[in-house]
Order: sequence, then structure tokens, then C-alpha cells
Amino acid sequence: MGSTIRDLYVETFHGTSHIIFDSHFSNRNMENTTIEKMDAVLASQKTFFRKENTLNVDFRKEQLKKLLNALESHEKELADALWQDLHKSYEEAYLTEISIVKAEIREAIKHVKKWARRERHRTPITLFGSRSYIVKEPLGSALIVSPWNYPVQLLLNPLVGAIAAGCTAILKPSPYVPHVSSALEKMIKSAFSEEYIAVAQGNREVNKHLFSMKFDMIFFTGSPALARHVAAAAAENLVPMVLELGGKSPCIIDKSADIKLAAKRCAWGKTLNAGQTCIAPDYILIHQDVKDKFVQEFAKAIKELHGDDIINSKHFVRMVTDKAFERVSSYLSEGKIVYGGHTDAQQRFIEPTLLDNIRPDADVLTTEIFGPVFPLITINDSSDSFENQVVNYINDREKPLALYYFGNEKQGWNIVRRTSSGGCCLNDTIMHIANGNLPFGGVGNSGMGHYHGILSFEAFSHRRSVVASPTLFDLPFRYMPYKMFGMVKKIM
Repeated sequence: MGSTIRDLYVETFHGTSHIIFDSHFSNRNMENTTIEKMDAVLASQKTFFRKENTLNVDFRKEQLKKLLNALESHEKELADALWQDLHKSYEEAYLTEISIVKAEIREAIKHVKKWARRERHRTPITLFGSRSYIVKEPLGSALIVSPWNYPVQLLLNPLVGAIAAGCTAILKPSPYVPHVSSALEKMIKSAFSEEYIAVAQGNREVNKHLFSMKFDMIFFTGSPALARHVAAAAAENLVPMVLELGGKSPCIIDKSADIKLAAKRCAWGKTLNAGQTCIAPDYILIHQDVKDKFVQEFAKAIKELHGDDIINSKHFVRMVTDKAFERVSSYLSEGKIVYGGHTDAQQRFIEPTLLDNIRPDADVLTTEIFGPVFPLITINDSSDSFENQVVNYINDREKPLALYYFGNEKQGWNIVRRTSSGGCCLNDTIMHIANGNLPFGGVGNSGMGHYHGILSFEAFSHRRSVVASPTLFDLPFRYMPYKMFGMVKKIM
């Protein structure tokens, strides 16, 4: 695989990519799973799968219940680990990670029998007497790779789909959150045997080998940059993939918006996990008439959310590594700071910051920020309409994972119609991910494939077509030399 594999040392940021240095791993004390161990586990899982253990839907329901029980038993340990690695409060850990996985498991337990049921479909007259079906079969052995920003949710939610569909799985958590990754491994081992569900730990060498292995499916959450290498490696074995990536998600503030509410919801969406969220609003396209008011209301909203002394707020997360801190804090010099701007390298703390007067080619406007820095792009509608300028700006760039619009809803639907993104909120941020009945996934550079609810089941399933033909009679028109061709042509 040569050059496609050797670049797999790119950091698995959810939406960003930066080079990992070996010293980072030694500082994190994450021991690599050996190649021999990974090979042996995959072989044992393939054997387990061929024994047809996972085909029984009742078996799948029991495993989902085991996962739910394990999550509840290890909830405190996981929450403590999230605090250690990310300074994530219990409340935020529960709301954005644990509760979402619990809901996904309960949904699967309730509906998996229906999801797995054989479907009867219409049969055309040309197949008279036959019956047509779709059978949902598990793809087989799955690899699930998660990033560090939501390390519980983004590892276990896909696992719910894998279990519900009847797959086995090897899970690969991020080494950048070692306490969480260790707690997840302990939880998985308490519930499942390795021949069914296993965990691999470690750095780029582990990733490199995992992506070269012949799985039946890869579910990868991470950056578009690394996804290209994952896809190239998987292509060697023709392994199907779901890629959940990132991108620069625009936040549009029209002059018709409720500015106080827009500022509050933007402040919440941008400071959730300190902006280290794949669907965080990345930058703001704002009408010039409301910019000053928005800046004022954003400052008030930050204080309402995190208090006057945000560095001591238990609800404000830290940058995951020193490298992440250095990268995000470097953006502060690329524009005029109109709010925030304070940093503390020792704590990896970056205050929520609004930036103005930025060069179009600045890094903060060309790479996914993945932190609490919020660049403002002012739209003056004297030469062209606000809508046209916003649409052109978005469409000139890669398709984002999310798009947020604040203003008149009818105008918002026009922008939705004229642009493309993985998901969207009108007069809100983030909340489309909270509805498990909606598909979550990207488009173009922001990903391929969807999951949540039944789509998680389908992501790990193959929809197999089956036609059952009668034996009591045999229509002659399909056979050579096609004596009834004229009549058949009219029917078709």
C-alpha cells in the first residue's frame, strides 16, 4: 500500500488533521495492541460470526441489554475519565455522551426485530408468479474507529448499530484520551468476549495495521484528511466504509434574526466541548446591520453560560493536547479580537473569542477551527442580496457537516434549498443531532453514509434481494429463441 498507508500517522481529530509526534504517545502512556493480537482477534471474530451466533435477533437484543447494563455500571468511571482527559463536567458528559448512547441502545432494543424482518416487495408482471423480498443480513466483522472529542458517544453509538445488525466488532478508541479509552476497554471486557466485541489500543502503528486488515466494514469518525488515507487503505481490500468527518460549518445571522437568542444559541454551540465538536458552528456570516449588537449579546451570553470567571467554570472544556492549544490559540493573531482572547497554556485554556477583520486566506478561515475561536465575516448587501452572497460563499467551499441559519424561516429554507450540508438547523445550532429519528452524516468532504436509529442498523447491514419463483408452471417467453418477444415487449 506504500504511500497510502505510511501517512496514517495523521492525528484523528474529528474534522482537523495535524501531525502526531511519538512523544505525545509516550506522554499519554497508551500501550499499543500488538499486531499478533489484532490478527488473532479478527480471526476469532470471523470464526465466531461463521458459527451463526449473531444471526438470531434475540441474541442481538440480549447483547444490547448487556451493553446498556455495562454502560450504566461504568457511568461514573467514564464520567470521571472524561473530566480527567478533557475537563468535561458530569452534566455535559451525561447530556452529550452517555444519555445519547443510552437512548440509541433503548431504541435498538425496542425495534431491532422489526428492523431485521424480511420485507416483501412488489413483483412486476414480467415475473408473474414470483415473490420478491429484501433480506437484511449482517456485513460481518466491523472496525469502529472513534476520535477523542466525544470518545464515549462516537465509539459506542456505532457499536449499537453493529450489534443490532448482527456484526462482530473491533473498537479503536483514541490515545489522546487515555483515561476514557482505558475505561471503555474495561467496560467492553466486562460485557463481551473478544471473539465478539474487542478493543484495540494505541497510536499510528495500530491504526496503520487495522486499516490494512480485511474487515467486512469500517466505520470511521475523524478528519477528512485522514479519511482519504483510510479510504485508500480500505480500497486495497474493497472494504465498504461509513466516514463521519467534519468541515467548516457556517453560521448565518440575517438582520431578521432574534439577535439575543441567536447569540445565546451560538455561544452555547461554540463553547460546547470548547468548540471541539464536529458540528460546532465554525464561522459566522453576519449582516452588517446586526453585527455590533450580536457581539454585545454574545458577550452577555458567555457570562450567562459560564460565569464572570470562565477559566474556573467547571463546564468549560480544555483543549485536548498542547498541540491543539497551540494551533487554536495561533488563530487569535489573525484578526481583531472584539471579544475574549485570553489564554492559559498550562491549563490548555482558550477563552471564547470573536475575531473580526480577517484576511480571506487566513488559516482561521481556511481550516476547521475545532476550538472556541469564532471568526466574523461581515456581509454588506449594497451590491448584491445577503442571501446571494451567503450562498455563493458557502458553495465556493467544501460541503460542510452542518449549516446554521438565524432569521426569517422562509429565507432560511431558501438558503437550505440553494446549498448542501450534512445537516442543518434553522434558528438553532447542534440540535439536529439530538433527534435520533433523523439521519446523521456528511456529504462530500464532510463524509459519506448515515447513522442513528434504524440507519445505524442499516449501516452495518446488507440489503439482499431475493426472488422466489414458482415451480408449478414455467413461463416460456424468457427462453431462447424468444418466440413471444413481440407480446413481451408490449408488456415491458
